Amino acid sequence: MSIYFDSKDLQCKNPFGAVLCGTEVSFSLLCSREEDICAGALRLRAEFAGLDRTVPLTPNGGAWRCTVTAPEEPDLLWYDFTLTRGSGETVSLTRSGGPWQLTVYEDTGTPEWFGHGVSYQIFPDRFCRSRLPQPEGLVGERTIHESWEDTPDYLPDEKGEIRNCDFFGGDFRGITEKLDYLQSLSVTTLYLNPIFEAASNHRYNTADYRAVDPMLGTEEDFRELCRQAHKRGMRLLLDGVFNHTGSVSRYFNRDGFYPELGAAQSQASPYYNWYHFTRWPEEYDAWWGIKTLPAVDEGQDSYRAFIIRDRDSVVRRWLRAGADGWRLDVADELPDDFIREIRRAMEEEKPDAVLIGEVWEDGSNKIAYDRRRYLLGRETHGLMNYPFRTAAIDWLLGGDAAAFRERMEELRENYPSPAFYCAMNFLGTHDTARVLTLLAGEPVPESRSQRAAACLSPAGYRRAAARLRLGALLLYAFPGSPTVYYGDEAGMQGYEDPLNRRTYPWGREDAALLAWYRRLGQVRRERPSLQTGSLRYLFAQGGGLVLERRTEKDVTVAALNAGEEALELTLPWAGAVATDAMSGQQFLAVEGRVHLTLPPMGGVLLV
Repeated sequence: MSIYFDSKDLQCKNPFGAVLCGTEVSFSLLCSREEDICAGALRLRAEFAGLDRTVPLTPNGGAWRCTVTAPEEPDLLWYDFTLTRGSGETVSLTRSGGPWQLTVYEDTGTPEWFGHGVSYQIFPDRFCRSRLPQPEGLVGERTIHESWEDTPDYLPDEKGEIRNCDFFGGDFRGITEKLDYLQSLSVTTLYLNPIFEAASNHRYNTADYRAVDPMLGTEEDFRELCRQAHKRGMRLLLDGVFNHTGSVSRYFNRDGFYPELGAAQSQASPYYNWYHFTRWPEEYDAWWGIKTLPAVDEGQDSYRAFIIRDRDSVVRRWLRAGADGWRLDVADELPDDFIREIRRAMEEEKPDAVLIGEVWEDGSNKIAYDRRRYLLGRETHGLMNYPFRTAAIDWLLGGDAAAFRERMEELRENYPSPAFYCAMNFLGTHDTARVLTLLAGEPVPESRSQRAAACLSPAGYRRAAARLRLGALLLYAFPGSPTVYYGDEAGMQGYEDPLNRRTYPWGREDAALLAWYRRLGQVRRERPSLQTGSLRYLFAQGGGLVLERRTEKDVTVAALNAGEEALELTLPWAGAVATDAMSGQQFLAVEGRVHLTLPPMGGVLLV
């Protein structure tokens, strides 16, 4: 191009990506003489400070350059260029779709333990039970499946709602009994979906933030789980659902289960101002209009005191009980200052606790009511990486590896480096269909009953399992914490929830798939380059994707082929031999190059 600027190219912008407050950043536009440029300027607009300024460009050896100093306060800067030709014609240079982004953040420290290790997500009711519980006397109308192998209730009631009031009885003691199993997967973080008393099996309709759900056991059972996990070098991440409560709860108490007056019973209730009624008590704000999930007003002092500020607040209390961090449900619907207060309380209570936010898009620039500041240093340490999941599955199902690279490089450019390396990366969660089911690429049955009964064909299962092994290899090779949704490593299948929340198939696991995940965890634990190393793409085209992770003394290369044909690759290699850490196969390097032939759906992890 006769005028060239690529924000990812250090010739054009240095340093790469997001920068710390006060950092000097240089910009260079490379222009050919034929363009006859005689003047130029960089325009900068600060999202939060509201500043808009223009910086002149200076000619220097075929380029037009300037250097700016990032603001001293965290912000999101937008920039573009204007060039003027000798004829007086003005040329505007912007990125496709708008200006370029420069994230300016504050380095407030990130707990190293999270991004370095392997995370494992547990839906508590469905992982493992130590006994068959009794539902009598508990909030909500609950039913118990005596058989662990039953299908969850999936048909809507007469109102068209899935009630989620059937339980299998997974509990804290069951998780504790399986800690050795989790250790065999090299798990270092257990992320638990909500554990607090609630009327549903998913427990996102919190009934009592100060009590664990009795079907999970007692608070002492939870503390014992934490103690035993800590002995094995594991930490626990709890799900904080602070945007809404349950309508059946101590606070709203729509059905009068609890003895104290709730907001739906009396306007004199101490919880009344937590909610916004348009016509009390029938009409009120609710999360996405779901009446069983009345939305709270996070700006109310009494609510903030209860959740964050008090000595025995929810955030502080459960950290003292043994938790090591919080995952914030629907973080993009929580006010920035609310998240900042949570972060400060956590740092006071447990300085190395981690705060992860649920955001489904690029969290650096997503507009949720307005622009947000999750990643600028004073709120979350990292986010759930749904963009990774989307890009990885697209590639595994036949997409172009170049599209995966482009999407992830955009994220790496926009995210502060600590947040990028503290992302929760995954291929599936409790909110998505099972990844194995998706990767089969088979037609989705039309009815819910058909989807509940669906099972992959033998050929579909083989195809899906091969893609999952490849996807898991990519997951464990990528910066951030590889996160496994319980049972994915065992070959669990299922469409939308609750079909993706079946019970773990103890004794019926896919042994080969499980062995693959165990080996990946071991390699991740042993290789510093996979934990903290730099990221470089050596190849990204069609089905072929090659990542290099590098530290000063350690290099690991993931070479992957999601295509339907064998892929020939020649890669740079400094040693005499490259060994696939997954299989032990060795490849001789000749003149600093190693040649590979990757079969369809094949991959290696070279060390």
